[in-house]
Amino acid sequence: MSLAIIGLGGGEILRLLLLFCIVPLVLLSCAFWIWMLISAIKNKNLGETEKICWVLVIVFLHFIGALLYLIIAHSSAGKPTAA
Repeated sequence: MSLAIIGLGGGEILRLLLLFCIVPLVLLSCAFWIWMLISAIKNKNLGETEKICWVLVIVFLHFIGALLYLIIAHSSAGKPTAA
Protein backbone atom coordinates (compact mmCIF):
# COMPACT_ATOMS: atom_id res chain seq x y z
CA MET A 1 0.00 0.00 0.00
CA SER A 2 1.44 3.31 -1.02
CA LEU A 3 1.33 6.31 1.30
CA ALA A 4 -0.22 8.34 -1.50
CA ILE A 5 -3.19 5.95 -1.54
CA ILE A 6 -4.04 6.58 2.11
CA GLY A 7 -3.49 10.32 1.67
CA LEU A 8 -0.31 10.87 3.62
CA GLY A 9 2.47 12.90 2.08
CA GLY A 10 6.03 13.21 3.35
CA GLY A 11 5.35 16.31 5.42
CA GLU A 12 2.32 14.80 7.11
CA ILE A 13 4.21 11.66 8.06
CA LEU A 14 6.95 13.77 9.61
CA ARG A 15 4.39 15.75 11.61
CA LEU A 16 2.74 12.54 12.85
CA LEU A 17 6.11 11.10 13.82
CA LEU A 18 6.93 14.28 15.69
CA LEU A 19 3.57 14.37 17.43
CA PHE A 20 3.32 10.72 18.49
CA CYS A 21 6.95 9.72 19.05
CA ILE A 22 9.30 12.60 19.69
CA VAL A 23 7.08 14.89 21.78
CA PRO A 24 6.22 12.17 24.36
CA LEU A 25 9.90 11.24 24.66
CA VAL A 26 10.85 14.87 25.29
CA LEU A 27 8.10 15.22 27.90
CA LEU A 28 9.21 12.03 29.66
CA SER A 29 12.81 13.23 29.59
CA CYS A 30 11.84 16.54 31.20
CA ALA A 31 9.74 14.80 33.85
CA PHE A 32 12.66 12.45 34.64
CA TRP A 33 15.02 15.45 34.86
CA ILE A 34 12.73 17.28 37.30
CA TRP A 35 12.29 14.11 39.39
CA MET A 36 16.07 13.61 39.69
CA LEU A 37 16.63 17.31 40.46
CA ILE A 38 14.11 17.19 43.32
CA SER A 39 15.59 13.91 44.54
CA ALA A 40 19.09 15.41 44.62
CA ILE A 41 17.85 18.41 46.59
CA LYS A 42 15.94 16.28 49.13
CA ASN A 43 18.52 13.49 49.51
CA LYS A 44 19.38 13.44 53.23
CA ASN A 45 22.37 11.14 52.70
CA LEU A 46 24.27 13.81 50.78
CA GLY A 47 26.20 16.62 52.41
CA GLU A 48 25.50 20.19 51.37
CA THR A 49 28.53 20.30 49.07
CA GLU A 50 27.51 17.02 47.41
CA LYS A 51 23.97 18.31 46.92
CA ILE A 52 25.22 21.47 45.27
CA CYS A 53 27.54 19.47 43.01
CA TRP A 54 24.78 17.04 41.99
CA VAL A 55 22.32 19.86 41.33
CA LEU A 56 24.89 21.58 39.12
CA VAL A 57 25.64 18.32 37.28
CA ILE A 58 21.93 17.71 36.69
CA VAL A 59 21.23 21.29 35.62
CA PHE A 60 24.15 21.62 33.20
CA LEU A 61 24.13 18.09 31.75
CA HIS A 62 20.32 17.78 31.71
CA PHE A 63 19.32 14.19 30.84
CA ILE A 64 22.87 12.78 31.07
CA GLY A 65 23.37 14.43 34.47
CA ALA A 66 20.04 13.08 35.73
CA LEU A 67 20.97 9.62 34.48
CA LEU A 68 24.36 9.83 36.21
CA TYR A 69 22.66 10.88 39.44
CA LEU A 70 20.19 7.99 39.16
CA ILE A 71 22.98 5.46 38.67
CA ILE A 72 25.46 6.84 41.21
CA ALA A 73 23.64 8.61 44.04
CA HIS A 74 19.87 8.07 43.84
CA SER A 75 20.07 4.41 44.85
CA SER A 76 21.42 5.45 48.25
CA ALA A 77 18.79 8.15 48.82
CA GLY A 78 16.53 5.95 50.94
CA LYS A 79 19.27 4.11 52.83
CA PRO A 80 20.42 5.47 56.17
CA THR A 81 24.09 6.25 56.51
CA ALA A 82 26.20 4.17 58.87
CA ALA A 83 27.05 6.10 62.01
